Amino acid sequence: MRWRRLTPRRMRAVLRRHGPEAIVWRRRIAILGGAILIGLVALLFARLSDWAGTTFLALAHRWWWAPLILTPLGCAGLVWLTRTVAPTASGSGIPQVIAASRDPDRGMKALVAGRTVIAKFGLTIGALLIGASVGREGPTVQIAASIMGYAHRLLAIPLRASVYIAGGAAGVAAAFNTPLAGVAFAIEELAAAYEQRMTLLVMAAVLIAGMVSLGLAGDYVYFGVMRQTLQVGQAVIAAPVAGLLGGIAGGLFSRLMLGMATTGFAPLRWFRARPVLFAGSCGIVIAVIGVASGITWGTGYRTANAVIAGSDVPIWFGAAKFATTLATAVSGVPGGIFAPSLSVGAGIGDMLRSIFPTYPSGAVVLLGMVAYFTGVVRAPLTAVIIISETTASRGLMMPLLASALVADFAGQLVCKERLYHGLSRRFALGDPDKTASPRPS
Repeated sequence: MRWRRLTPRRMRAVLRRHGPEAIVWRRRIAILGGAILIGLVALLFARLSDWAGTTFLALAHRWWWAPLILTPLGCAGLVWLTRTVAPTASGSGIPQVIAASRDPDRGMKALVAGRTVIAKFGLTIGALLIGASVGREGPTVQIAASIMGYAHRLLAIPLRASVYIAGGAAGVAAAFNTPLAGVAFAIEELAAAYEQRMTLLVMAAVLIAGMVSLGLAGDYVYFGVMRQTLQVGQAVIAAPVAGLLGGIAGGLFSRLMLGMATTGFAPLRWFRARPVLFAGSCGIVIAVIGVASGITWGTGYRTANAVIAGSDVPIWFGAAKFATTLATAVSGVPGGIFAPSLSVGAGIGDMLRSIFPTYPSGAVVLLGMVAYFTGVVRAPLTAVIIISETTASRGLMMPLLASALVADFAGQLVCKERLYHGLSRRFALGDPDKTASPRPS
């Protein structure tokens, strides 16, 4: 009797609800397709970023004076292009994703629109070509969120905040080849309140994007394998010291960056009203420090990697990289601060090695890296997992976590507002040139 009741009309209804055209299947196809594309684009972005950084270093090595001209003019030109072509492509890209997740439909029109992320892709490569202290990880988050958004829109699936969060998390996983860090980043940084219903979406996107990156780039460790560990007594002493020093330094970076847009200091306000001139002035700072030091250009990946491996850097490296990263970030040049922050943290870790000369040097450097990174982004779990996965240093998990928790507390004392959430407010208001008051909402 039941089969007799299954009329053609009811059959069509069943197919619409459970067949290949059902929204559940379209959503799965969007997740799969979007995550695969994110992995491919992230890998291409990484290769081009490495090429851009290497090209600039070769130029600076051949003609030491060239950056004094190229970097200031390049910063001014990139900011002019950004403001002309895609104003919401400025800076890291993570604040834009946070703002877009609060209003998903509006986000697709500007914050993670195709024009914006295409410009972000090219302009970030351009920033590395002129020696600016930027990373590709933040821009990868914005690009990945856009890809996931368009994949859902193409298949006529309603946009939700979870779509951007999953895309951004997949971007982190593909950029660092760290799937667990992608999940932690989604929980701590992108999602104000982690909803249970987005769990599958985030996990699927992260794992697929990570598998694509792993399959094409190979099973590599971002900073190389570091097997050193700390004894309990050493960890009890070194972790809090590293957390305090790194957290204060990271909190200072966030406070200075958030305060630049709201400062009442007249000369800075005059410069901020002339963004292209201001960017050129920041470029002069970057160029002078870079030419004087020779090691503060670009992402800082090579220097950080060398410090972890045991190489020495000048005691002032951390402060010099801090200054160039801050100058780049406030200039408005498109680019992230993930990799440069890890490089600054490596400089702080190198300072700590002189305080603890008998401790395993690589382990102490990692404590400095996780502490400074936590102080900047105020996401201790993400920081610990990123450092652990990018160095395969699972034996340091507890000291890293202790250092990160102390750094989170110390950073909060210096800057109460979290950096990315504070920066996202100007995009939430729809004007990338005006930053809202940093008072907590």
